[in-house]
Amino acid sequence: MLKILRYVLSVVTLLFATYGVVTEDFTFVGIMILFLSLTMLALGIEAFKEEQKGMGVFLIVVFLFSFYVSIERLL
Repeated sequence: MLKILRYVLSVVTLLFATYGVVTEDFTFVGIMILFLSLTMLALGIEAFKEEQKGMGVFLIVVFLFSFYVSIERLL
């Protein structure tokens, strides 16, 4: 279940990034970073489940930072 969620979030992030690069319209950057942060959260949870605590902590910290950046961008 978590693997499917990770793939879906990654594809959505890639689509927003591709749209921004192709059209040079960066209005959706905040949403793209939000989906990227959710992808990092899914990766972090997977790392904890696989007992890779160091990588899990790192990915959760990346999630928190990118989530903060996306919220700041959206406001």
